[in-house]
Amino acid sequence: MPDAYASGRWHVLPGREDEFQVKWREFLEWTHQFHPAMVEASLLQSVATPSEFLSFSEWKDTDAREQWKNDPGFAVKLSACRELCERMSGSDYERVVHVP
Repeated sequence: MPDAYASGRWHVLPGREDEFQVKWREFLEWTHQFHPAMVEASLLQSVATPSEFLSFSEWKDTDAREQWKNDPGFAVKLSACRELCERMSGSDYERVVHVP
């Protein structure tokens, strides 16, 4: 079971939500191709505020997650998503409780 995670809170420019989803998918498909230690990734859209998104990815370990973040392609792909946002914040997490 993976214990390393990355997450982002995205506040997308109104009217750019569909474009953002395309760029985010491209970013994580690139990640999957070049960083196979990513287990999976998801993007959630707020029902109440459609311009707000939450992303998270699961990683086999923290070293793999750090390699991803240090890859030069990471900054390029992340920037393509951030350009469509009013603001974005990201964080790394580790599992401390699991309820199946």
